[in-house]
Amino acid sequence: MSPHDAMPQLPTAADVEDAARRIAGLAVRTPLLESEALNRRLGGRLLVKAEVLQVTGSFKFRGAYNRISRLSDAERAKGVVAYSSGNHAQGVAAAAHYARCPATIVMPADAPAVKRKGTEFWGAKVVTYDRQKDDRIAIARRIVEGNGAAMVPPYDDFFIIAGQGTAGLELVEQAAERKAALDAVLVPCGGGGLVGGTSLAVKAHSPRTDVYAVEPEGFDDTVRSLVSGERQGNRAGAVSLADALMAPAPGEMTLPINRRTLAGGYAVGDAAMLAAMATAFRFLKIVVEPGGAVALAAVLTGAFDARGKTVAVVVSGGNVDGPLFARALTEHADTA
Repeated sequence: MSPHDAMPQLPTAADVEDAARRIAGLAVRTPLLESEALNRRLGGRLLVKAEVLQVTGSFKFRGAYNRISRLSDAERAKGVVAYSSGNHAQGVAAAAHYARCPATIVMPADAPAVKRKGTEFWGAKVVTYDRQKDDRIAIARRIVEGNGAAMVPPYDDFFIIAGQGTAGLELVEQAAERKAALDAVLVPCGGGGLVGGTSLAVKAHSPRTDVYAVEPEGFDDTVRSLVSGERQGNRAGAVSLADALMAPAPGEMTLPINRRTLAGGYAVGDAAMLAAMATAFRFLKIVVEPGGAVALAAVLTGAFDARGKTVAVVVSGGNVDGPLFARALTEHADTA
């Protein structure tokens, strides 16, 4: 039986807690970091959930393992297929490794080298495509039709969303351990799986905490969808340094969750992401990629005013090529 048979339409906070039990022992319970210097700069209290220290360097392992580990032995034998610019690719590759399941990943030819190398490290087969010309989902579907493998989508999946939400569950537990009453949680958003799952966990344990999605400029489809009440897509040809957050539109499953649970959203530009990367390195001693830095950037720029508040942000990934990271440090050495 497929794990999608007889499943509820959308995951709940209980499903996030079930996912936490499923991934325990393999996924890292990543730390919640704090810098007194940053707190003074912001005039509030900032807590940073460091998913850059997760298996494969991003939160994606959580959902991928929660999904793949539920496949039957027969399904695992046929393997899994995923499409991703890199973080989901690595998460699926690692999860498939631990589940003893072959994996094929459809990746853009211009994906960061560190992400492709990370995917291949875990034993996955990589199939490349042209981001501007080819349809990655169509390519993945042809592979599935050819070998009967199971598709593992990047965000629009019951178990993926629940698995990603375990980052939010840990966050609220860690904040409670510090007796920190969270006013807000800001989360990077591409297709909406991480912020959707996180918001389920946060609102269940801390109903008064506001949760916000943060996206790159040009890819603010979730923010616009929340405002309009209808699913919005992104303009064809839009570009961003945040390769991890360039989804074409919110998920059909994630948007209903986010419309119910989110207080709103923000969009930040490339320069703000680079500055946030430099600041995270200086004050928190962590390496963050552009897409992983968007929520932190929203706070550092004042787009979200943290004065007098206790705010948590998720830094969702740290898989960045050396030259781009060096650019962030060089261009923002004086402002970090």
